[in-house]
Amino acid sequence: MISGAQPTLHTERLVLRPFELTDAPVVEKLAGEFAIADTTLAIPHPYPDGAAEQWISRHGPGFAAGTLAEYAITTPDGALIGDIGLFVNPSHALAELGYWVGVPFWGRGYATEAGRAILALGFGAFQLHRIQARYFIRNPSSGRVLEKLGMRREGIHRKAVRKWDRFEDVALCASLVSEWRGSAA
Repeated sequence: MISGAQPTLHTERLVLRPFELTDAPVVEKLAGEFAIADTTLAIPHPYPDGAAEQWISRHGPGFAAGTLAEYAITTPDGALIGDIGLFVNPSHALAELGYWVGVPFWGRGYATEAGRAILALGFGAFQLHRIQARYFIRNPSSGRVLEKLGMRREGIHRKAVRKWDRFEDVALCASLVSEWRGSAA
C-alpha cells in the first residue's frame, strides 16, 4: 500500500500533481461549465463560490487515509486542464475512477493519457485488484476513454441515477490487475 506524500506523476505530455488551494479559481471556471456538470454526477451547476476550496481541502486527508488519490491534470508549463482520481475502498482492493477535462482541452487524448498513469498508480502503488468507472450512456466520449484504457464494459444500469431532472442510464466498466498487467507487458 502507498504511504508518504502523494507523488507527482509524469506522462509524455502531462504532469499529474496534487491540487493546491490556489487551483480553486481554475477548477471553478473549468468544472463550472455546463458541459462538464451535465455529464458528471457530482459536479453542480452553477459551481458554487468556495466549493473548490472545500473539495481540494479533502484531498490530503483522503490520500493519507489511503482512500483517495485526486490529481490535477496539468500541462508541463503548469496549466490546469482537468482532474482525475481514484476513490479507493482498501477493504476490497477496489477503486472507482473519476475524471473530467476542461472543454477547451477536449479531443486531445488527455483523459486517456492521464488515465493510464492513474491505473498504473492504482494497480501498482495502491495494490488494487479492480478499478472501475461509470459513465452516462449519453456521453459516449467517456466510454471511448475507458475502452482505450482497456476497461471492459460490464453492463448498463438502466435509469440508475438522477442528474437534475432526469434519470440516467449508466454503463459500468472495469479492469482487473491481471488484465492490466497483461496489457502493460
